[in-house]
Amino acid sequence: MNADDSSVRLQAAMTVGSRPDPVFLEALVERCGVEPDFFVRDMLTWALTRLPAESALPRIRRELDAEHPQARGQALHSLSKIGDARAWSWITGDLLSDPDDEVARTAWRVAVALAPQDEGERHGLAEALARHLARGGHEVRRSLSRALVDLGDAAHPVLDRSTKSPDPKVATHAHATQLLLRDPEADFDAAVEEAKRQVALGPGAGDC
Repeated sequence: MNADDSSVRLQAAMTVGSRPDPVFLEALVERCGVEPDFFVRDMLTWALTRLPAESALPRIRRELDAEHPQARGQALHSLSKIGDARAWSWITGDLLSDPDDEVARTAWRVAVALAPQDEGERHGLAEALARHLARGGHEVRRSLSRALVDLGDAAHPVLDRSTKSPDPKVATHAHATQLLLRDPEADFDAAVEEAKRQVALGPGAGDC
């Protein structure tokens, strides 16, 4: 899995995944943290999902505290693919607020996917996510809106409050996300433009 040729590394990861054996766990996790090729990383993650969760999960969890952002992000991605609810409590506030945008975006997605149906837990997650309204560029904001939309009803109260933020960027992002909650198939860019209009016109301009 350390060959110079990415096609060779891809084949190696595929072979390991086809013959799952916990003896490869350490090598798979370590390679996930440094592998430069997207397709190879995806195959490494697939190989990890083939291993028994009882052995894979504790090792992947350790990577959530790794110094290298890719290692943290890939560990989160692997947890999303494994889909074990036990990992929900591992998605900490530090990960949701990770200074690396890609890690934070992955944490938002995984947290929503693993969140229990408990109303209090989901509301708490919505509050944590809403702290990042207006963060980053276009793709980061779209990812956050998608995560809040996927939370459903739990996102409504915090978005209602955020539309009244004195920061127009926060208010605009909150308005746009509300529009997407109403129509999840709507275009994000169109929702942002409508939200900008509502914020510019002030309270009472829209009905969300």
